[in-house]
Amino acid sequence: MSIATTDPIADMLTRIRNAIAASKYAVSLPHSNVKESVARLLMERNFIDGVSVEDATIGKTLIVKINGEHSAPRISEIVRLSKPGRRYYVGAREIPTVKRGRGMVIVSTSKGMMSGDQARDAHIGGELICKVY
Repeated sequence: MSIATTDPIADMLTRIRNAIAASKYAVSLPHSNVKESVARLLMERNFIDGVSVEDATIGKTLIVKINGEHSAPRISEIVRLSKPGRRYYVGAREIPTVKRGRGMVIVSTSKGMMSGDQARDAHIGGELICKVY
C-alpha cells in the first residue's frame, strides 16, 4: 500500500499543525527535497528546533523537531497559500509581510526556496508556498 497525496507540502503543514495540537515534540514524514528546504527555512527563522533526515526501509524520513520537551511551540499559525488547483504567484514588490514582520512567508523562486524577506531583497518573485506566524 502506498500513501500518495496530491499536495505533499499541505500534508507536511497539516502534520506539523496536528503535532502541535497534540503536544508532540517532533513529527516524522516522508522525505522530499522541497519539504526539507521548507523545514530548514523554518529552522533558520527559529520557528522549529531542528530538522534531520534518516534512512528508512524504503526511501528516507524527514524528522522535524518542533520544540523542546519543556518549552512551548513557537508556531501559532501555519497556512498553505498556493494550492495545486490554484497557484498563487507574486512579484517581488507584492510579497506580503506577516504580522508586521513577526511572521514569514516562504516563496518558491527560480533561485530555490526563500523567505519572503530574502526574495524581496533579491528582487525575485515566485510562488507563495505558506505563511507562518
